[in-house]
Amino acid sequence: MENYQLVPCISAAEVENQVDRLATEINRDYAGKDLVLIGVLKGSFVFLADLMRRLTVPLRVDFIRLSSYGSKAEPSGEVRITKDIELPIRDQQVLVVEDIVDTGLSMTRLLDYLGSYQPASLKVCALIDKVERRQVEFQADYVGIRLDKGFVVGYGLDFSEKHRHLPGICEVQFTQE
Repeated sequence: MENYQLVPCISAAEVENQVDRLATEINRDYAGKDLVLIGVLKGSFVFLADLMRRLTVPLRVDFIRLSSYGSKAEPSGEVRITKDIELPIRDQQVLVVEDIVDTGLSMTRLLDYLGSYQPASLKVCALIDKVERRQVEFQADYVGIRLDKGFVVGYGLDFSEKHRHLPGICEVQFTQE
């Protein structure tokens, strides 16, 4: 069994400020347009819920689920779609809502896949952009918080399905025992 402690690193108030800022940018950029939000399950559901309540543009919501992590803190390297979208997105303005961009592999795979549906536009909004383990060149269009490194949980992000409920974001620090 792994031992670890949670160290607060981003307060709930700061997360809320970043969600407000992102919503302002998205409202500006999509003014007068209909938008399809695609949340990446499971991690983005808290962020997506808070973000969409702040949007003033007409929108529809769908979800997709990717699998690339097991129960460990390291990605498996393989990205699979385990739940597909249900809304048609051809000729639509599509914004993927993601909790964290880490290696870039999942987002690259997802954008290639969604791009095959020929949306009018396809962009990514990430709560956290963490560059430490980036394996492919990738830049989200909207980024809330940039982190250099660290394994983080809270506000929808998890470690072995734990800690999603935390209102702020904490770093997981592994301990030896």
